[in-house]
Amino acid sequence: MNLYSNDLYTNDIDYVCGLSLPWNKLQGKSVMISGATGLVGSFLVDVLMSKNIDCKVYALSRNEDKARARFIKWGNNNNLQYIQYDINKPFVNDTIGNIDYVLHLASNTHPMQYSTDPIGTITTNIIGLQNMLEFSVAHNATRFAFASSNEIYGENRGDTELFSEEYCGYINCNTMRAGYPESKRCGEALCQAYRSQKGLDIVIPRITRSYGPTMLMSDTKAISQFIKKGIAGEDIILKSTGTQYYSYQYVADTVSGLLTILLSGKSGEAYNIAAENSDIMMKDLASIIAEYAGRKVVFEIPDAVEAAGYSKATKARLDGSKLISIGWSPRYDIRTGLKRTMDILKTVNAN
Repeated sequence: MNLYSNDLYTNDIDYVCGLSLPWNKLQGKSVMISGATGLVGSFLVDVLMSKNIDCKVYALSRNEDKARARFIKWGNNNNLQYIQYDINKPFVNDTIGNIDYVLHLASNTHPMQYSTDPIGTITTNIIGLQNMLEFSVAHNATRFAFASSNEIYGENRGDTELFSEEYCGYINCNTMRAGYPESKRCGEALCQAYRSQKGLDIVIPRITRSYGPTMLMSDTKAISQFIKKGIAGEDIILKSTGTQYYSYQYVADTVSGLLTILLSGKSGEAYNIAAENSDIMMKDLASIIAEYAGRKVVFEIPDAVEAAGYSKATKARLDGSKLISIGWSPRYDIRTGLKRTMDILKTVNAN
């Protein structure tokens, strides 16, 4: 899938590159990104390479060939270095000196993985994080960003409409599905421990349900399934009543938020990357995609394996005002972002 041939995608990259961020902090620096071929990580790599600020990017992924194919535009550009690495193993690389910025984006983020590989979900979020933190301390990182999740808020207890960064909802930890949100919570606590004990400068972006043309075709999240059905010209399958009310974010705005936090966020603080113009009920999300694809929404009961991986939260809307207060301004609302995603993927998949 060569996204670089699509003008809408390259326009998204140019848009983020053109934002008034303190890019000078990255000039001539090194940036390491785990999960570099994921939805958020791959867009971030393209932004950093396109910005042309002599920034060396270390792209970590489990499959170097896959990474090279994804970033084909950059060919043998020396500013993009590929590292094949399983984050569940200690990270030792004697060829790398000091690292300026580390962004830990790698995680199991698909409901099917939560139910079929709950152990891997937890170990990636805790052991993998610790390996990256240890590497960052050993290589004198200037700042570490841990990509946390909207799921750390748990169930809305009915006492708020929007989750601020201080909110802490209910999670039944004695369930298999709790592995993902609880391990993200533990990851945030581990980051605070490394700040206190090792003196590592850390910020915590809390990423909400993100989507966009960089989504993996293997993604099993509901919004990804809807989009795949839409671009294939098929009916949209909704496996619930669709009254879940969530925050979503188009990938370009997620990455602009991530960069704002990395470059302007306060050490030790968590920031929600979310905007109210992308909050929507799942049934309305499905309807937008179905309408744009010229199809209809079909209700279907999920099987036991699928159902086990689904979030039990019925309302999870995030308050993004803290991030907005330090300069972030999202560009796309949910309808515009969905249509843009489908337009890009239809063109790319047709080539």
